[in-house]
Amino acid sequence: MACFVERPRTTCALGGAIAVINALPGVTLVNHTAIGCGGNLSGVISGGGGNMGDGIFAGSHMPSSAVGEREIVFGGANRLTEEIENALDVIDAELFVVATGCMTEMIGDDVEAAVRAVENPRKPVINISTPSFKGDAYYGYEIILDAIFNKFVPKSEEKDSKLVNIFGIVPGFDPFFRGDLTEIKRLLNKLGLKVNTFFTADQTFEGNVLSASKAAINILLSPVWGTTIVKNFEEVHGTPYFQTLLPIGAIQTTKFLRDLAEHIDIDSDLLEKVIQEETDEYYADFIRATDTITNRQWYFYSATITNSNYAIPVGKYLYEELGWHQNDTIVTDILKPVKKRALTKAFEANDFGSTLTLDTDTQRISRELIKRRPRNQGQRYWDNNTPFFLLGSSLDRTTAAEVGGTALPISFPLSSRLITTRAYAGYKGGLQLVEDIFSTLLA
Repeated sequence: MACFVERPRTTCALGGAIAVINALPGVTLVNHTAIGCGGNLSGVISGGGGNMGDGIFAGSHMPSSAVGEREIVFGGANRLTEEIENALDVIDAELFVVATGCMTEMIGDDVEAAVRAVENPRKPVINISTPSFKGDAYYGYEIILDAIFNKFVPKSEEKDSKLVNIFGIVPGFDPFFRGDLTEIKRLLNKLGLKVNTFFTADQTFEGNVLSASKAAINILLSPVWGTTIVKNFEEVHGTPYFQTLLPIGAIQTTKFLRDLAEHIDIDSDLLEKVIQEETDEYYADFIRATDTITNRQWYFYSATITNSNYAIPVGKYLYEELGWHQNDTIVTDILKPVKKRALTKAFEANDFGSTLTLDTDTQRISRELIKRRPRNQGQRYWDNNTPFFLLGSSLDRTTAAEVGGTALPISFPLSSRLITTRAYAGYKGGLQLVEDIFSTLLA
């Protein structure tokens, strides 16, 4: 099937790099791009990522060579050198990353030479290649973190047996990234582990980014994204990785913690104590909601339209903890064959009675999901399979409305909600997902 991108749910690779740098402490991005690229992408990421805002030295404040017609014709390397020097003068950052866009890649500017020309031991500068023809935002995430952790962060022979790094959650394009990372960190801290999340408010460049090579293990919370980072990390720094899914709710989170204990030293008594405390608290709160759920007979046929990071965890949660029929799992990532195979393998290993579909075209997704007309002739979500609840992006509310269903936007682009520290991961995140689902129905 051809890859159509109508009403896209991602950006180019540069957008992924911008989202990462905006969330990473002590790092500033210098765009070597055509006029408008950085600002336009920042606006899309900010709005689509749960109205997450730009942050310092992002959006309209982001350093950019802003190349125009003159540079496209005669080359933009001199303009880039000038912009890097200006950024070094006025911005107090600990690492500067030069990222290229489509135009500057096509005219063949020697970016590495421009970076070498402004070498500064107090303010290091590195460069990455992020034109749109190399991939989308999720590939941009992999490209930039691979460059920082596997080419810039110094090697360390010393390993901390209690330190872990978390990869796989993509800032902005996973709109709940801060809250999800905070909840995972909270649980691992209770188990006596130290956690580098890199993107939460408590992280620093020196304390967390530069210490990453000392970690005992990398935790990859994605079936497909971040594999390049952790595999190269193992080769460069000798750190093994544990790949799993982002856990949502008590069942998945308990399994995640027990599986993790097979890969890093965690006291078994402490592990069971934490699990017992968390599950007791979870179900004490969860059971309060069951009166409302059961009295109103809120049992639904459901579908999800999300990226690959949320597709399986959310679907399993709906099936295992709410008892809903999870009929369709639609993944909107633009995946190369190797990543498609990885996602399919993870989906088959976590069966919850759903059908997996990979599609990027919003109109076709809507048409195939709803089968709008004529009514009562085999259409999936009309009279036979009602009531219907859809968890997707802000683009998908009209899809649910076509069949009188209800929708909760949870995936990029998430322009209809404001997200700060809200989470769906872990025990606490599972409760927040229950709140959001049934608050939507109550409203």
